Amino acid sequence: MSNDKTPAVDFPALDVLRLVGALAVLTTHVAFQTGEYFRHGVLGTLLARMDVGVAVFFVLSGFLLSRPWWVSGEQRTSPPAVGRYALKRLLRIWPVYVLTACVALAVVPGNEGSGVGDWVSTAVLLDTYVDDTLPYGLTQMWSLSVEVAFYVTMPLMMWIATRRSRVRADVVLLVGLVLLSVLWIVTVAPAIDDARDWAPGLWLPGYLSWFAAGMWLARTHVRQAARRGRTPWIVTLGRQPGACWTAALGLVLLASTPVAGPVTLEPGTTGESVTKMLVYAAIGLVVVAAGVWSPSAGLFRRTASLRVLRHLGHVSYSIFCTHLIVLALLQEGIDYELFSGRFGWMWVVTLGLTLAVSELAYWLVERPGMSLARRGKRTDNAQHATAETVSTTK
Repeated sequence: MSNDKTPAVDFPALDVLRLVGALAVLTTHVAFQTGEYFRHGVLGTLLARMDVGVAVFFVLSGFLLSRPWWVSGEQRTSPPAVGRYALKRLLRIWPVYVLTACVALAVVPGNEGSGVGDWVSTAVLLDTYVDDTLPYGLTQMWSLSVEVAFYVTMPLMMWIATRRSRVRADVVLLVGLVLLSVLWIVTVAPAIDDARDWAPGLWLPGYLSWFAAGMWLARTHVRQAARRGRTPWIVTLGRQPGACWTAALGLVLLASTPVAGPVTLEPGTTGESVTKMLVYAAIGLVVVAAGVWSPSAGLFRRTASLRVLRHLGHVSYSIFCTHLIVLALLQEGIDYELFSGRFGWMWVVTLGLTLAVSELAYWLVERPGMSLARRGKRTDNAQHATAETVSTTK
């Protein structure tokens, strides 16, 4: 029997964290293209480090997507159906992405020479595997490619993690993912980087630690809900969202020092890259912990539960997908010279236009896709109920 009937748990603050991640990514891209990285010392570096929004996304994905498997492992029920899971992921991300990719390749300056092969590799998120650059207006999509690779491999990882054995398979897996992430950054990616035109530094193994942080939070949440063991330290910290965000700010400041490498697009040393990866994992960990365990009556949870903020959180995927196209077309429309400043004005206009475009994409593309996925789930549940009735009347 599948665990599809497991009661859903609502995490309203996590919707807002999606918005925080999307706005952070938008901010760092506008800051780069207006030249703010290089003008204002520490402030410029802080703007560069807003790429930590990607880490927040990955920790969220690790938490939300692995949790049903941890629940099934705890309750000893059948795991989620892989086919159902895959269809839901496909309908969630692919429609808006394909629309975005087509628009970018068709109208964004710099993509005029794209051939059929470029369109195909972009449509199926293979750009980082076949080239060392991405199309203009789609450079953020390396992270979506990493997300999809995680979607594909997660059922196998969770099958390993939830096996009943003499060893703690969950601990072995989560620690192993962090170690693999470090190993990839230190040895594997540099060794194969020059083998051909591809971008191994932007592949899933280098970011497994961020997903592992979310998976560990989900495992902790499930065990704590089952009243197993003492209250973990991360739960105690998560119940104090002010402390979590203070810690996150301190970690961002740490990442803004030279220990996390340069603010340019040039890669840092392996030590700097590992430091940045681990610091970003810690940032995602503490802010998602606040979203999961913050008191329901507290200011943070009440603010995060506001309808308008939750809605913007739902729209955040379209914000992430479309903002660079909006920025590129805005620059083209006003004949903007790259790195020529006006960050505040460019940020406000880019955000406003992106929100408008994202609302259209959400209602016209995202919502229909999600409705189709839910319709399929209702059909599966009805068929399951019918099968149950037949089996009990034989």
